[in-house]
Amino acid sequence: MARTGRPADRQVESVQKAIAVLDVLAAAGEALGTNEIARRTGINASTVSRLLATLASPGLVQYHRSSGRYGLGIRILQLAGAARETLDVRRIARPSLEDLVAVSGETATLSVPGEHDVMTLDFVQSPQSVRSVAEIGRNSVRHATAVGKVFLAHGGRAPDELTRFTEHTITDRALLDREIATIRERGWGLSQAEREPDLVGVAVPVLDGDGALVAILGLQGPHGRLDAQRAEVLAEALREHARTVASAF
Repeated sequence: MARTGRPADRQVESVQKAIAVLDVLAAAGEALGTNEIARRTGINASTVSRLLATLASPGLVQYHRSSGRYGLGIRILQLAGAARETLDVRRIARPSLEDLVAVSGETATLSVPGEHDVMTLDFVQSPQSVRSVAEIGRNSVRHATAVGKVFLAHGGRAPDELTRFTEHTITDRALLDREIATIRERGWGLSQAEREPDLVGVAVPVLDGDGALVAILGLQGPHGRLDAQRAEVLAEALREHARTVASAF
């Protein structure tokens, strides 16, 4: 076969289905049974069962005998760790995360956009005793987090169902559209107790020279310290660091 210097366009259906299973397990945040995975992926249960057996063999998923359910396996963490070491954006943004924590006292996060979701790639924890805890590999809720809203403001697609997490979660699509338009205009996103009752987040986009979204910088903390007024002040610090990170692209 002749070498073209480009990746092949044809995809392997079974691999696509295996990825769909892993995506469902990652989004769930808990172990799921075969039938539930089949329902969420739209793949028939017998195929899901074979996929799970294949993924469990190398440790990509783990079978919990006590419940008969499956969750992500330790191999995922190993692969994620190896991938993080090769991602330049993580190395470039790390000093900014550390500086943002020093300036704000809150947890700073670096997230990267995917085709459908935006995932936490790195973070620096707040030194405060009461603090927001970030998690590498976790997807941000697109309509209920500052990071997720910035993702939507730069081409991301809103979820089909706007799930309510707290009394402040935006579940009206027209209202969400107006919020996203505001974020696009002012250059930063805000979430106030929309994903968790006491959690406030502020986030800004990192854009490359063509204006494409390559990453998102965020700060998150409890409402008692990070109200809307302080979030607006910290948005400027985030934007400065976003420009620093973007200059490397």
